[in-house]
Amino acid sequence: MSMNWNRNLTMLLDFYELTMSNGYLANGMGDKVVVFDMFFRSIPDSGGFAIFAGLEQLVDYIKNMEFTDEDLEYLREKKIFSEDFLNYLRDFEFACDVWAFAEGTPVFPGEPMVVVRGPIIQAQLIETMLLLSINHQSLIATKANRIHRAAAGRPIMEFGSRRAQGYDAAIYGARAAYIGGCVSTSCTLSGRKFGIPAVGTMAHSWVQLFDSEYQAFEAYARLYPDNCILLVDTYNVITYGIPNAIKIFNEVLTPMGHRPKGVRIDSGDIAYLSKRSRAMLDEAGYTDVQIVATSSLDEYIIRDLLIQGAKVDAFGVGEKLITSKSEPVFGGVYKLVAVEDEKGGYIPKIKLSESVEKITTPGFKKAYRFFSRETGKAIADYITHHDEVIDSNSPLTVFDPNATWKRKEISNFEAVDLLHPVFEGGRCVYTPPPLSDVRNYCLYEIERLWEEVKRFERPHRYYVDLSMALWQTKQRLLLDNGQLTVDS
Repeated sequence: MSMNWNRNLTMLLDFYELTMSNGYLANGMGDKVVVFDMFFRSIPDSGGFAIFAGLEQLVDYIKNMEFTDEDLEYLREKKIFSEDFLNYLRDFEFACDVWAFAEGTPVFPGEPMVVVRGPIIQAQLIETMLLLSINHQSLIATKANRIHRAAAGRPIMEFGSRRAQGYDAAIYGARAAYIGGCVSTSCTLSGRKFGIPAVGTMAHSWVQLFDSEYQAFEAYARLYPDNCILLVDTYNVITYGIPNAIKIFNEVLTPMGHRPKGVRIDSGDIAYLSKRSRAMLDEAGYTDVQIVATSSLDEYIIRDLLIQGAKVDAFGVGEKLITSKSEPVFGGVYKLVAVEDEKGGYIPKIKLSESVEKITTPGFKKAYRFFSRETGKAIADYITHHDEVIDSNSPLTVFDPNATWKRKEISNFEAVDLLHPVFEGGRCVYTPPPLSDVRNYCLYEIERLWEEVKRFERPHRYYVDLSMALWQTKQRLLLDNGQLTVDS
């Protein structure tokens, strides 16, 4: 199957978006202005935070939405859509306002990372691609950052293309992994498309093809003397791999005037093998030669290896990163939260559930992050009605919306608006920053979180608080619907 980067993905939507939209139009509601929020409910791997990613791909999708004649004929054959609706799709022109967090922002459950305001049909039709783009890349960026932090400053290379669940997952997963902290990727296409450094040397098949490991190493060293990293575990790391690598360094690279870069260990007891290899390399005078470890790694294995004193300078991480194997779903949802009335105001809407975590926060909202002016660290996030004003020059009392007796007065803080305009009346006002800038921003913003929030096990809960006015609106709707009470 060939890949066409100019694919028309407009029809990548759930069928119910079409049936509902046809119904909106039939009931004279097609132009009803509504507000949708995209948020998520729980952090993967029970972590302290997630990372928002995938916005650039969502923007590309919306900018290129176009229902073709073939699309319309396919829908006509279903015999359930009116010609008025098919004509609406034929003339489709996006006219919504969209706000979103900056890519790379650390995010927390319940906060509106993307807000869409506009005609109900248009806001509804982008649901699937919005969730697909944000959910996938946020999941992989979050996992990549956990692995990045576990490595304690050692480079992480994303090596998962062949284990990704489809080629788009490989390509965009590499993008997300780079945002999360990886320094490079094995995916050549991602390197070309996004400017991510693409790296790789040899596989075991290279070594096996030659009559001896020494010959395989020699051929590679002569071909790539400036970037010679030898895979030393095809047969036996300590008995053959490292000794043969040292011979090549002495007999081939040094006479050529080049310095070796490293060795890679892809199997066995990495802690033991890396310590033995380090000692052998150091004794031979190659203290600067790096040891790279691969082999089904994740953040926990990397952390344990370092605790055990493994002498590893860099890690290549594949399947457990690119699939987020430990928790492969990012539970982002897209919910209607407000409807515009005849006077231009907004009627808040709520979705109730017996599962408390599935109850939505109603209304057209804004999101802020409060930073201490003394420490520079994030204090809490704060969700308000869209027209509330934050006075950061006066003390403010914040409270846990689920345990209202937990209150804290904050002062000397900076309130940063997290939602930025992306589309205004359907016109794109967003220019994607270079991916390297997104990555740098992500790592900088994570440094502004307290270390307690970054623990792998039982991290400190970072609070996402509601303003008093928004909390009261939510409580009123809960009571008005008569299914839940304030005490439940």
